[in-house]
Amino acid sequence: MKWLFVAVFLVGSMICLSVNTFAVHRSRRMVGGSLVTTPVPWQAMVFLSENILDGGFAGGALIAPRWVLTAGRNLFVRKSREHSRGEAPLIPKVYLGISRRAEAGPATEVAVEKVFLHPGFQNQTTWDDDLALIQLKEPVIFTNTVFPIPLPERGEDLAEKEGQRGIITGWGWGVHLTPSEHLKFLSLAVVSVCGGDKKLCTEPSRYDEDVCFGDAGGALAFLDPETGRVYAGGILSNDKACGAGKRAVYTKVSAYLPWIQSVMRGDSDRFSSLRTSIMKDMLEKQP
Repeated sequence: MKWLFVAVFLVGSMICLSVNTFAVHRSRRMVGGSLVTTPVPWQAMVFLSENILDGGFAGGALIAPRWVLTAGRNLFVRKSREHSRGEAPLIPKVYLGISRRAEAGPATEVAVEKVFLHPGFQNQTTWDDDLALIQLKEPVIFTNTVFPIPLPERGEDLAEKEGQRGIITGWGWGVHLTPSEHLKFLSLAVVSVCGGDKKLCTEPSRYDEDVCFGDAGGALAFLDPETGRVYAGGILSNDKACGAGKRAVYTKVSAYLPWIQSVMRGDSDRFSSLRTSIMKDMLEKQP
């Protein structure tokens, strides 16, 4: 029943955003977007500070009982590659099950154990590998308002083709340079040219609505047209579009499944090499 609820939410969201009269009169935050009317159970707030100069806050996606996936740059006070290179990522606060920013408090906070920054994030000259995993101290108890969004299954990318629409949610900035007090969502279409196989891009809506500062780390959720399955196809990296006609850039989750799964398994270089050694030894001994 939980996944039925999510499917209904996504379909309803896409229908809602196609109605002209509603879109013309909506408030212009995120920039644009619509207030969520039901909780988005996988949406996380990744919080460093209320003040953007001290790191601000952003989005994330609950993907397992103890794991939140977000953008790597959300773990730094100064977000540019120039200022994050060589710096240790910060431990953020994480809040789950909230729609309004005012709900971020002790009752909705989940304690963080450790953060894992993708090893390539600080080594590139662009925003490649902009991913981080946040490990929680205790498994989250799933409810109707807090439960994870699945990762894509191998080969599942039909919903990510050009023209297909995904849903992105966040508390990002609006035209008045202030974050939204209430969680908002947008339905945005995928565009084909996006600078490599490890990225997804979306274009602004026909009303020039788009993601903006503070939305990074949120999941671009897709509804697979063949199976009806909902999954996180991308994690928002470049959230500077802000209704200026620019494309929003997402880290493509399917391209990073091996890294995500290795971190969640608790792998290390030592375990990896030991596993390889044991496997080779058995293969050599098998007649």
